Amino acid sequence: MTTSHKWNFFRAGGFDQVQLDSGADLLALKDLDQKLWVALSCPTRGIEFDTRTLDMIDSDKDAHVRANEVLAAIAWAGGLLKYPDLLVQGGDSLALDAIDDSSDEGRQLYASAAHILKSLGKSDAGVITLSDMADIEQFVAHQKFNGDGVIGAQQVDDAGVSALIEVIVKCTGSQLDMSGEAGINETIAEKFFLEANAYADWYARGENDTAALFMGDKTVEAAAAFHAVNDKVGDYFTRCQLAAYDLRAAVPLSRSAEDYQQLAAQSLSAQSLDVANFPLATVEANKPLPLVSGINPAWQAKLDRLRERVIVPLLGVRDTLSASEWASLCEKFAAFDAWQAARPATGVEQLGIAQLREILGSEHQADITALIAQDKMVEAEVKAIHAVEKLLHYNRDLFKLVNNFVSFRNFYTGMDKAIFQIGTLYLDGRSCELCIKVEDVARHAAFAISSGVCLVYCECVRGKEKMNIAAAFTAGDSDYLLVGRNGVFYDRNGLDWDANIVRIIDHPISIRQAFWTPYKKLVKMVSEGLQKLAASKANAAEGSMLKTLEQGGKPAVTPPAEPPKPFDVGKFAGIFAAIGLAIGAIGGILASVVSGLIGLKFWQIPLAMIGLMLLISGPFIALAWFKLKKRSLAPILDANGWAINARARINIPFGVSLTRLAELPEGAKRSLYDPFADKKPLWPYYAAIALVICVLAGLWYFGVFGQI
Repeated sequence: MTTSHKWNFFRAGGFDQVQLDSGADLLALKDLDQKLWVALSCPTRGIEFDTRTLDMIDSDKDAHVRANEVLAAIAWAGGLLKYPDLLVQGGDSLALDAIDDSSDEGRQLYASAAHILKSLGKSDAGVITLSDMADIEQFVAHQKFNGDGVIGAQQVDDAGVSALIEVIVKCTGSQLDMSGEAGINETIAEKFFLEANAYADWYARGENDTAALFMGDKTVEAAAAFHAVNDKVGDYFTRCQLAAYDLRAAVPLSRSAEDYQQLAAQSLSAQSLDVANFPLATVEANKPLPLVSGINPAWQAKLDRLRERVIVPLLGVRDTLSASEWASLCEKFAAFDAWQAARPATGVEQLGIAQLREILGSEHQADITALIAQDKMVEAEVKAIHAVEKLLHYNRDLFKLVNNFVSFRNFYTGMDKAIFQIGTLYLDGRSCELCIKVEDVARHAAFAISSGVCLVYCECVRGKEKMNIAAAFTAGDSDYLLVGRNGVFYDRNGLDWDANIVRIIDHPISIRQAFWTPYKKLVKMVSEGLQKLAASKANAAEGSMLKTLEQGGKPAVTPPAEPPKPFDVGKFAGIFAAIGLAIGAIGGILASVVSGLIGLKFWQIPLAMIGLMLLISGPFIALAWFKLKKRSLAPILDANGWAINARARINIPFGVSLTRLAELPEGAKRSLYDPFADKKPLWPYYAAIALVICVLAGLWYFGVFGQI
């Protein structure tokens, strides 16, 4: 890609990486082809980096920082600094005269920084630091107006307005102020007054409608008494109408004697549901409803209230109520019911119409609107205060981030640990520097297996805290890397954690391991075979002993032997022939090896032995070498949420630097005397000496020494 900026690249991990050394390099990153970036995305958690800075860069709040967000952060910070090289220098402080105040945003930011210093009593400092911003949230939050558009009752001096804010919170809900106190914003205030006006308008319509409130202030109580028995009275008159239609229906509609017999066995009361289910009174054709006597006791109290609040005021004193009179009462309450159906469903009703009218008649609504507007007026100033904090974070952290994002300079050059390296694991006589934090071991291992790196997953515990890590073993061998083994993990803060292996992804670790692999497998196979043979003999002896004990100590009775079968000459001839062929083949091989060695000169024999060992170990070494060359960091980080844009090799020399083997300190004295060493038998030495003598005698006999 053609660009006026001159880039420098360095090669590490098998690929070219951009070298970022100046503020100009950072500002020109927007022109660098992103195919040359090592990473295009990284998570905001699980890495050794200031999460506050990462959250500021993460503009879409998706817990990932992407390339365009990094570029936007560089452009913003670079545009507010007079000297872009300050981003490279880093540091927790920033001189006010380094802020570029040629733009409106720059001037506002400069003024906010000066205001913060003045508030802290440092007007003459001229330098603002991150420690000055440590309590910025509290500083802003406890201002009377903090720009969040939320007003709390405690912020208002006027007692009436303060009380109204508490009422609004009670009826309509609240919004937390930056200080953490409950308050109201513009939306909540508008909702309250809209609902209050709607309720007041609705109530006024009822007051002006004589048909709705036909009994004045007593209409609501009368309506409550009416609706309490409306359905039951209607049921009674319908039954009486059915009895008039057919006289035979009167008795069953009044309930049968059997129904009363079922009640007779119960302990009855006026509140009994079974009693309440009976009709209001006995059913007869066209019978009026009795109001004084002959009433179902479960409904007596409600009919008394109906008589007192509705019938007497509207129809006068009477002992019965006819069906036509009941129908006229229903018509009277129809307008009231229609008005009630139009009642707005709001929370302000609980205040009552009198208090609502008092609130609406005051000037408090305008006062609250003015307070919210006044709070919003300082929004720009508050944002500028946060912008000062952001600039300080970017000034300190951006250069470190790009050297762990655009390139992996910190990781490959060893100038500092990479941000994905969370500590060091000590286990099996080694220290592993490439340790990353893992949330889900199974999910991570499913993808990280393609890295070709031997990964050991450990559960780390410190007190009540727990975390999982994946440690890369890139030197030594894996002979004693076993699930369940314990080690110690030191995090970047120097704190120690108990580490326990929970899973292993086994891959070749070193050439040395590959060289000895065939011999270790042979030893393991022979050892396991001998152990199985010894175990079978021990089990047989134990079984025989137990059988003897079960028989009371008497010798085990051996069952009579079966008569020997006739000797099958043909069968055994075939077996002997097969054994002979096997012995002959083995003997031929040994003879070829021995004759080959005898045919060599004396100095050629060690070379031949070395060649034989290489012939055995060579395939294992070649396979391991190709795998070790293909080891990659990318799948390990991709499985953790990164978007790695390069292959990021971990070759053999670099792998050795990531896993350190135990070594004695330089200049240390070492004593080989071990008082507790195993006593070694002498016969192997005698056998070795005898073998050497025999070999030398054989070589002399065949005239090998004469050919030298």
